[in-house]
Amino acid sequence: MADGNKILISFEGYKKVEDEYQNLTVNRRKEVAQKIREAREQGDLSENAEYDAARDEQRELERRIAELDNIIKNAEIIQEDSTNKEIVGFGCYVKFLAMDNQDDDPSVCQITGSIEANILLGKISNESPLGSKLLGAKAGQIVNVETPEGTKSYKVLEFWREEAESADSKE
Repeated sequence: MADGNKILISFEGYKKVEDEYQNLTVNRRKEVAQKIREAREQGDLSENAEYDAARDEQRELERRIAELDNIIKNAEIIQEDSTNKEIVGFGCYVKFLAMDNQDDDPSVCQITGSIEANILLGKISNESPLGSKLLGAKAGQIVNVETPEGTKSYKVLEFWREEAESADSKE
């Protein structure tokens, strides 16, 4: 992610980023600094594995803090549009079916920003080929997605916005 580019994120996702940033800058920095102090007290730093490990941990911590800082500075919090219930929007859960294999069970995903995307949790990015095609679609609509294997078609069965409502209750 490049500096200066807007990063789309939900309010919930933004709060998680802020909380992690706060924890890392307030708590973890102190913990790592203490590890470095303790390792220095052990003497010769040239052969001190604990010192090297603590410095590596510090570098990784500062890298993550810089990454979170960039997200916070460039975040564009997207509010779910609850007024337009006719099209898939940011934050929506979508139940869809792959048209090339209709014997499969339908899939369910939530459209999120790229920062929150996690396929294992059923969250896909609005920038992904499928996510970008699902945005703006209506129930019953077929969307075509270009993939390395060719064009794949998916039928939007339904979508909803309520976070409290699980995908299981929609099946």
